[in-house]
Amino acid sequence: MNSKDTILQSLRENILEVFPKPEIRISHMRFENKVDQFKEICRGVGGEAYELQDGETIDEAIKRIYPEAKSIACNMPEVTCATLNPDNVNTPAELNGMDLVVCRGIFGVCENGAIYYEQQYKQRAIYFIAESLLFILPKSELVDTMHEAMPRISHKFEGEFRGFISGPSKTADIEQALVKGAHGAKESVVLLI
Repeated sequence: MNSKDTILQSLRENILEVFPKPEIRISHMRFENKVDQFKEICRGVGGEAYELQDGETIDEAIKRIYPEAKSIACNMPEVTCATLNPDNVNTPAELNGMDLVVCRGIFGVCENGAIYYEQQYKQRAIYFIAESLLFILPKSELVDTMHEAMPRISHKFEGEFRGFISGPSKTADIEQALVKGAHGAKESVVLLI
C-alpha cells in the first residue's frame, strides 16, 4: 500500500459522520427563441450557425455554405457530397489539408454557442486538422445553459474522445495578435436541421 492509500484508508476508518451533499437549486436563464440565441452567440465567438432552408437537402446546404470546398470528409450516410470517408485512412496525416469535415453534433448550448460531440471518426485528429468543421445539429437538441448540458452527457460513453467546441480555434498569445486555426480548425459552423 502506498502513502496515498494509507492516508485515504485512515480517513475512511476515522470519519464518524457522513454529511449529505447539499441540494443546489439555482434558477438558470431561459431563452425564448433558442435558435436565434444560438445563432447570435455562435457569431459572437467567431463561428456561424445556419438553418436548413425549406426543401433543401443537407448536401445542398453544405454546397451553399462551402461552395469552394473541394475535399470534404464525412462518414454520415446522409452526406453524399463527401469526397472522402475518413474512416478509410490509416493515419491522421492523410487528413491534413481537408477543406471541410462534416460531423454530427449531439446537442448545442445557447449561452455559449458550444456543440457537444462524441468521437465518430477513427482518427480523432480530424476535429483539429481540418481547415473547417461543420456540425450538423437538430434544432430540437438546443439547451439553454451548461447547467442543462452537463447532465445530458453520458457517463457510459465507450469512445475515446468527446468534448465541446465553440467557434474556431483562436489564440492571441503571440504578440497579442489574434490568430485563428492555431490549435484546430480555422472555421467552425453549425447547420441546424
